[in-house]
Amino acid sequence: MIKGVLFDLDGTLLDHRGAADAAITAWVSAHCPGHPRLADVPALWAGLEIPYLAMWQSGECSLEEQRRRRLRALCRELQVDEPGDLDAAYADFAERYRQGWAAYPDAAGAVAALSGLALGVLTNGGQRMQEAKVRAIGLSGPLRTVLTGEVLGGLFKPSPGAYTGAAAALGLAPQEVLLVGDDVAKDVTGPAAAGMPSVWLDRLGVEPAPPGFPRITTLADLPHLLR
Repeated sequence: MIKGVLFDLDGTLLDHRGAADAAITAWVSAHCPGHPRLADVPALWAGLEIPYLAMWQSGECSLEEQRRRRLRALCRELQVDEPGDLDAAYADFAERYRQGWAAYPDAAGAVAALSGLALGVLTNGGQRMQEAKVRAIGLSGPLRTVLTGEVLGGLFKPSPGAYTGAAAALGLAPQEVLLVGDDVAKDVTGPAAAGMPSVWLDRLGVEPAPPGFPRITTLADLPHLLR
């Protein structure tokens, strides 16, 4: 019996891609006015996200250092000089990013409909930023438990320990918690390997779910699925 639900955050509750694309485009426009590859910038920045976050998550470098490395990589790709102060440059991007934080229209209603269950967020971002996102989109009341690898002993999705640790934080066994998210490896097959049921949120609705896993295209369908 499902007694709790864990939501992924970026791409599930919060439109991370929309905010990040707008922020990095504005940042490059400000620092490199008229750059001929401006239209390519969102895809370039998104492509650097996973490998550089993985460096931090594996312990290879600090969160701050992976940000510096990622900005350097973007500047190399665009063939522009890197900023003299990479931390200040990233802070400029981050402020633009924060200004774009917005919940998907289906997020608040779905969370409210599940109010009788233990609810939380399991995300791979930095703890302070992810908590700030949940507050910014108005879901910190029902989603008081925000969990990242930083508070789960360095275990990030899809490590099995991330799921078992998150379930324990809700006071439940993995099989009593449903994980909902948009990433197949981290939010669907990963939790299943730890004994946690999962639902794939496929907002684009363009491909079938992995065999044996339910798929929804909007969070509005989640309460009906649980019933």
